Amino acid sequence: MHPRTLFRSAALALAISLTVGAPSAFAAETAATAAANVVRKPVAQGLYELAFSPTQNAVFVASSGGFGDNAGPSQVLRLNPETLAVEKAIPLERKAFGVVLDDAHNRLYVGNTVDTSVTVVDTANNKAIGIVQLMEKKVGKDGKAAYTHDLRELVVDPANNRLYVTGHSGEGSVLFVVDTQSLKLINTIPGLGNAKAPGLVFDAANKRVLTSNLLGEVVTVGTESAKVEQRFKVTAEQPMNLALDPTGKRLFVTDQGLEMIRKYQGTSIPGFVSKHPGKRVLVLDPKTGKELASIPTDAGPLGLLLDAPRKRLYVTNREAGTVTAYDSDSYKQVATYAVPTHPNSLALDAKNNVLYVTVKNGEKDEKGSEESVARIAL
Repeated sequence: MHPRTLFRSAALALAISLTVGAPSAFAAETAATAAANVVRKPVAQGLYELAFSPTQNAVFVASSGGFGDNAGPSQVLRLNPETLAVEKAIPLERKAFGVVLDDAHNRLYVGNTVDTSVTVVDTANNKAIGIVQLMEKKVGKDGKAAYTHDLRELVVDPANNRLYVTGHSGEGSVLFVVDTQSLKLINTIPGLGNAKAPGLVFDAANKRVLTSNLLGEVVTVGTESAKVEQRFKVTAEQPMNLALDPTGKRLFVTDQGLEMIRKYQGTSIPGFVSKHPGKRVLVLDPKTGKELASIPTDAGPLGLLLDAPRKRLYVTNREAGTVTAYDSDSYKQVATYAVPTHPNSLALDAKNNVLYVTVKNGEKDEKGSEESVARIAL
């Protein structure tokens, strides 16, 4: 398989690992006490990201429906936050993957990864109200029309009516900018690196978005200048999801350490030599790239969520099948929650201190079976 093709398929959600590692000793010790706090429910095929809405008192989760002949419908599911029962299924025309919630305006923006578009969902009325096409197909050398970029993360700036979405390509990743009032694409900013750019976080105070790429870089784009303002190399070889301290002084980055991605890097990046196995969260100064700390995790860290008021950092460990919790000041691990097979994305009900997790199936799970949402009472 051509490396670009391999990387495109490998990065559909950018870390769909099918290998399950053993939990850490800490996880084994705390699993019994943590298990009582975890409730999970099968919901639908092909679950990806989710969001909790305080306004609606509901969990919204994206379901792509999966792939193949037995794929289910693409939809956003509205779940009861206590029971995880489906309260409403919102049908979509295109497959759903990443999400970001603008709760003040009752909107959920859903990334249609394989269609390079975003579907807009009205969360108050439980219906899709529009699609924003971010790029048109181009005819390749094989004579077939296809999108040159796919999508992963979305962030929203409600105050300025802007939505930012990363567009991935080994030939040059970009940042799409959408006006959320007109629902029109208003800019495509190049320069995120000639590799997948999986991480994205919005820094409102400093008027910028930060992205990561698989060249081991963090790239900063100014929201007013609409251009790349800074880039620096980091020691994370596979920088994935990002979380920013509200003070703007610390950037948290999952360094996944996935062998599939490491092999791709070895064949596609000139002179690449692996120097770190990953399995950690890297803490950086977002203005200089200086490494402030390296936090060991279970295998395959991916999703990140920082609860700054409670000084907690939560990480999904896809290969280990765990969610780990850390004191975000001391970086000490304080809890582990077992949610096999592949915990993926996180959302928080801050008022009630409840964490929600999408859990994807693995090789041993029945093909076409429903994937789960877990509710963790913290």
